[in-house]
Amino acid sequence: MNQHSKTEHSRLSTDLDIAAEQLVDAEVDSIPQPRVPDFKSRGAQVLFGLSLVLIAYNLRPVFSSASALLPEIISQTGLSSFGAGVLTTLPVLCLGVFAPLAPRLAQRIGAERTLLGVLLLLALGTALRGLESLPLLFIGTALAGACIAIGNVLLPGLVKRDFASRTGMMTGLYTMALCAGAASAAGLTLPVQKMLDGSWSLALSAWALPVLIVAAIWLPQALARKVRTKHAGFKVVGLWRDRLAWQVTLFMGLQSALAYCVFGWLAPILRDRGLDGTTAGVVVSVSVMAQVVTCLLVPSFAVRCKDQRLINVGLATIAVIGLLGLLFAPLSTIWLWAIIQGIGQGGLIAIAMTMIVLRSPDSHVASHLSGMAQCIGYMLAAIGPLLVGLIHSATESYASTAILFVLLGIGVAVFGWGAGRALHVNARTITL
Repeated sequence: MNQHSKTEHSRLSTDLDIAAEQLVDAEVDSIPQPRVPDFKSRGAQVLFGLSLVLIAYNLRPVFSSASALLPEIISQTGLSSFGAGVLTTLPVLCLGVFAPLAPRLAQRIGAERTLLGVLLLLALGTALRGLESLPLLFIGTALAGACIAIGNVLLPGLVKRDFASRTGMMTGLYTMALCAGAASAAGLTLPVQKMLDGSWSLALSAWALPVLIVAAIWLPQALARKVRTKHAGFKVVGLWRDRLAWQVTLFMGLQSALAYCVFGWLAPILRDRGLDGTTAGVVVSVSVMAQVVTCLLVPSFAVRCKDQRLINVGLATIAVIGLLGLLFAPLSTIWLWAIIQGIGQGGLIAIAMTMIVLRSPDSHVASHLSGMAQCIGYMLAAIGPLLVGLIHSATESYASTAILFVLLGIGVAVFGWGAGRALHVNARTITL
């Protein structure tokens, strides 16, 4: 390795650490300055961190709980495969549509109070799904998706703002909580339905209870924190015209499409192959929990590499091979393929977020690139679950979805190769 390559490698390896030190608070549209968190005691800080982890746990059950009961919903309501595709797509679409609202709400009323509103409305949206009404099922799902979109944006900012010296540990904890929430809903929703006399609607609405419990824990903390709202004269220019920024965005979107195909349709696919509902839910849980391993390991490995092109392509390949195994391999090997798919998918989620940091010249550009990637990326990701429903409606088989998964995988690999180059986006922060 020549001296220039060594220098470039060293610089990229430290980018993630620099971004962790110069973090953007969602309440402040400015280049942030270091500050000391205003916790009155060590116990208050621990409670605050635990609360953030519990909030993260509740940001994924909406997706996998409906997936676990999709055959029951279809059979008892007469919902078409296309309608089921819309149902699984709706919350993902909301992730992109409503994510830009998060900084504005935080600037106006504070991130903590915004999160409190998110929890209360998330509980309402989840509860609406328990009224055995198709319109309310869709309305509740959309409301929950909008709340999750805002929570997705605010949680990392709070973690990084108030736990700057423990960012890695807290990020790992809330990432695991996200996976645990999805895995719990996938594995427990069907047993809960059986406990509730076979009511799919009550089983879906049951996930409002943990949200309300966390809201009660969060309430005094949200009201006690001071609101810091200010607006400095800075903006990022050139981002939306940059080719690399779009490669990062499309990489994020297409890998998310694969992920939400798994969240929305893997359980019905496995049940169609002959697994009982409970076993199918557990398989999905195992796949989601396998994501934790690579979510935690991939970023620290990736920043030490000269570039991330091979990592991105390799993880896309593993994720798609795992999905094909779940579709076609003998059922006796299904657990192996679930773990393989989880490892690939978890790595893709982690590396996509890492690309945002590594491809940004400073933390302010990183925050805007993150907004671009999540807004456009999640709207693009919504197409994946919808297409699965359309393909199943047209062919009355899930086998044909293999074509979609392969095409998505190719797209992830192509844009992952571009996004993995050791470059920075051509955007800059300017003073107004």
